[in-house]
Amino acid sequence: MARLVFGMNQSLDGYIDHTAFAPGPTLFRHFIEEVQGQAGCVYGRVMYEVMRYWDDEHPDWGADERAFAAAWRRQHKWVVSRTLKSVGPNATLVGDDLEGAIRQIKAEREGEIEVAGPTLAHSLTALGLIDEYRIYLHPVVVGQGKRYFAGPRPPLRLVGSDRMAEDVIRLTYVPA
Repeated sequence: MARLVFGMNQSLDGYIDHTAFAPGPTLFRHFIEEVQGQAGCVYGRVMYEVMRYWDDEHPDWGADERAFAAAWRRQHKWVVSRTLKSVGPNATLVGDDLEGAIRQIKAEREGEIEVAGPTLAHSLTALGLIDEYRIYLHPVVVGQGKRYFAGPRPPLRLVGSDRMAEDVIRLTYVPA
């Protein structure tokens, strides 16, 4: 059975704004390796549309960007949306039965499946479906935007902390 993992970069004040800060080379390499090893990813609509950037080649990319794009393109994606009518390559649109669809995906797969997007993660948390939370804590203060936890923080238990790069720490939690 697969495990659902919600992990995102977060500012010190709890925001996940990819335009305000980004992973450095060491952390980006970590993310490449994670995507290469995952069983897939479940996206909310907004995060899916942000990540569609990786569907197209960009001439200014270096080797790491090309490696991430290749891994992302190979990875199966499930997109949770009430407004999208179609999704891109290697992606499946999840219908109205979110809980049933995610339970089926978890039952049919092995390994880690990433959850991408705080609103989706909030819904999956309420359904008791997220197995692990990974906060990649960056030393920046953003002051506004989307928060890592889209609603009240669920009861969590810290199970690990790792220095991921010179200035980024990963905090790993499981439901308490």
